[in-house]
Amino acid sequence: MQVRAFRFPVSDLRWIVRAMASIALLALLVAPTSSMAQAQGEAIVLQLDGAIGPATAEYATRGLDKAVQRNAQLVVVEIDTPGGLSSSMREIIQAILASPIPVVTYVAPSGARAASAGTYILYASHVAAMAPGTNVGAATPVQIGGLGLPGGSDDEQAKQPSTEERKVTNDAAAFILSLAQLRGRNAEWAQEAVHSAASLPSNQALQKHVIDFVARDLGDLLDQADGRVVSVRGHNVAIHSAGLTLVRVPQGWRTKLLATITDPNIAFLLLMAGIYGMFFEFWNPGSFLPGTLGAICLVAGLYGLAALPVNFAGIALIVLGIGLLVAESFFFSHGVLGVGGAVSFALGATILVDTDSPAFRISLSLIAGFTAASAAFVLVVVRTALRARRRRVVSGREEMIGARGTVADWQEGRGHVFAHGERWSATGRGALEVGEAIRVTGLSGLTLEVEHDPQGQED
Repeated sequence: MQVRAFRFPVSDLRWIVRAMASIALLALLVAPTSSMAQAQGEAIVLQLDGAIGPATAEYATRGLDKAVQRNAQLVVVEIDTPGGLSSSMREIIQAILASPIPVVTYVAPSGARAASAGTYILYASHVAAMAPGTNVGAATPVQIGGLGLPGGSDDEQAKQPSTEERKVTNDAAAFILSLAQLRGRNAEWAQEAVHSAASLPSNQALQKHVIDFVARDLGDLLDQADGRVVSVRGHNVAIHSAGLTLVRVPQGWRTKLLATITDPNIAFLLLMAGIYGMFFEFWNPGSFLPGTLGAICLVAGLYGLAALPVNFAGIALIVLGIGLLVAESFFFSHGVLGVGGAVSFALGATILVDTDSPAFRISLSLIAGFTAASAAFVLVVVRTALRARRRRVVSGREEMIGARGTVADWQEGRGHVFAHGERWSATGRGALEVGEAIRVTGLSGLTLEVEHDPQGQED
């Protein structure tokens, strides 16, 4: 058997070496690129500052949608709020629960708080963190009740929650309990935050497993969140936050405009400006400016109120009050209609916004100012009416009664007279001579009823 030696061509060996070198170089180039791509991932940062309202809810939901569009790896919600509207809070929480991207709620900066509605949002988030020197809690729904007087049985009854208050509190407790069970956080303390208005600083919140960690700043937050596994829409997802680029999403002009007109005080001012502007336009037709500005303010005010939980009884009382004030200017009632309108207006403004958040109540000083202005308006109208009644009539049909003149011609109880420089047909009793002084005693159509005037002076 003959065995032949196999010889590998040198040219082919060089080609293989070159291919392997090219592959190695390509691997070196791809590895940094992949690492750089990971480092250039984005973490969207949203800032919820102030009371939670319709504008805040729109900003948060738009921010979460933008994070999905930009394919961000994480959403960080910086929060500092005293609470807000329950409807807006639930809208934000629903958006967080539906988000395909992990959401980290971060109570910051130091000195901030996540009270009331902020506590629920913190519990709903995939990761909860706080900065040193912050606090969370006081999640008891605040009810708008009557102003009771201290002492006696009435005071004891005021301490007992009503059926409606118990329903609201129990609903809030069940809601935060479901969030605590969903995220595996301290459910017992969540119940205390609702029923007893309990509150915790950041270090105790960490000890009681209300939050996941305490972070000094956003950089520390990303480092501590890295590697955590959270449940996102029923699936376990690992957070890779190290090296992410923080991208802040500012509030747009639409959100700022909505935040302005949904402020109950601003909405109330716009509504009143619109009503009074339309009133002055109807009172002085053809001026256009009050009516135009009034219509714009009225529409803007109604839009702002439509976004708030409005009590329709309050709107009815305000409209009734304005109607009574307008009626006072047309029907003299010695101020009865005006005072009733001012009282109705004040009551309607007090109960206009039906909410459990003090941040969305109309300022009592603003209500008092408008009521005082309305009362002053009524006083001016009444005073003007009284003066007008005391004055002598100087124009119109009634002014002719008592006017003096002279006879132009007269025959058999009829003729013509001069009064106020005009020639009138006239009738009268007795014989009158040409040039004789007369006084008007009545008016029938365009014919004057006259009699002899012993004073003999023409007006």
